[in-house]
Amino acid sequence: MRTGVFLFGGVEMPDAGAGPPAPTDRRYDQHEVWRATEQILDVGVLADRLGFDSFWLTEHHFQYEGYEVIPNGLLIGAILAERTERLRIGMAFNIVPQWHPLKLAEDFATLHNISGGRGILGVGRGTVPREAESLGTKIGSFDNPDQVAADELNRKMFDEAMEVITRALDNESFSFHGEVFDFPPPGIPDRGGFVETLSLVPRPLYPYEIWQAITSPPTLEQVPVSGWGGVFWNNHHSFVKMRWERFAEIYADKHGRELERGEKRMLVLCTCVEDTREQAIESVRNGHDEFWKFLGPYGWSKGYMGDDGKPAKPGLIPTLDDSMDRQRTWVVGSPDDVAETIAWYRDELGIENLALFPAMPGDPYRKVETQLHRLAEEVLPQLA
Repeated sequence: MRTGVFLFGGVEMPDAGAGPPAPTDRRYDQHEVWRATEQILDVGVLADRLGFDSFWLTEHHFQYEGYEVIPNGLLIGAILAERTERLRIGMAFNIVPQWHPLKLAEDFATLHNISGGRGILGVGRGTVPREAESLGTKIGSFDNPDQVAADELNRKMFDEAMEVITRALDNESFSFHGEVFDFPPPGIPDRGGFVETLSLVPRPLYPYEIWQAITSPPTLEQVPVSGWGGVFWNNHHSFVKMRWERFAEIYADKHGRELERGEKRMLVLCTCVEDTREQAIESVRNGHDEFWKFLGPYGWSKGYMGDDGKPAKPGLIPTLDDSMDRQRTWVVGSPDDVAETIAWYRDELGIENLALFPAMPGDPYRKVETQLHRLAEEVLPQLA
């Protein structure tokens, strides 16, 4: 089982938890933001030394609140590649509609090559309107009054951009002419002729993987058709199983072969390990509540199960008890407790790709490093 580490990558917050301050009342200066960036790199080096398979960052912009301070994980990933030996490096996720697709392809190829083939192309459509609309797209967030129209535009931009990116990465020369993107635009003069195709420089020297977040029924139907890997997070355990199996069915229908055990699918679990379950609950509660205080208004609860057995309505702010016991999305307890729950998922789904989220919003990085040690030294050996 390949096991990675996934970090939001925010600043340390001594006042994390439910209640005040409101997320938008926080403001961190550039020294604190950069200190967090350096600490994130240190955690990546530790993950490599402890034997984790992969390290995942996340792309966000303009977050003066300090929750997620890495705008370009490919750039940070290239730095991390120079400081590590075997760790695979990915983004969970590059927000494709917020990029010029050819710039994203160039930057990923650069990371992939300089790391000796350790780059992972993680792609998603976005969450935050503040970021999306400032960077050239829209997003159908729960708190966006134009969410339906915004979502339609976002999907169109994503689909065309991914076609451009894969053509550019996989072919010596390419062209693409769609509704949103046109490469090369017609009529570009060049040395007595006109440009008919483009060639990406550099292109990947090594095989690469594409993984996409699966957070909606349309995305569940699309990702296996594309042949990419699907990432499942913050879903009620029964929803995970249903969607995990549906992914395999769609893939087999499209590609004419059955997926191997756990192939093309990754589960993300939020974790906290302490000596006892009671100590772990106390340790993670404020981070859990800060997580949902921040992300609940964007509709992240739609993977949870509501009281009627259907997906919860957007805007739900769950309790830690709900996340742990009913939804089973947060794995909290002693090393034995955490290993037992991961083993249950492994046996239930056939997991071969797992990412652990051990750092809650606001956590001190010294605590994050301790969590990585406990996972690597006390939990994962039980799953070997």
